[in-house]
Amino acid sequence: MFSGWEKPDLDLSNADWRPGAQGAGDVQIAFVEGFIAMRNGGRPENPSLIFTPAEWRAFVLNARDGEFDLT
Repeated sequence: MFSGWEKPDLDLSNADWRPGAQGAGDVQIAFVEGFIAMRNGGRPENPSLIFTPAEWRAFVLNARDGEFDLT
């Protein structure tokens, strides 16, 4: 089990990257070994963010509620 900031070192080289919500922007996600990886498709060489399913659910719900809106 992973706690805190510890995340597995996933091999993302063969990940099936898909565009984020409605294909808007450069956000891409992939489901790998029970985790969700998110990256900037415009800069795929940069590190990816890795979420547990619970973290991903919380992120999506909060984004839908506007928690991350900058305006």
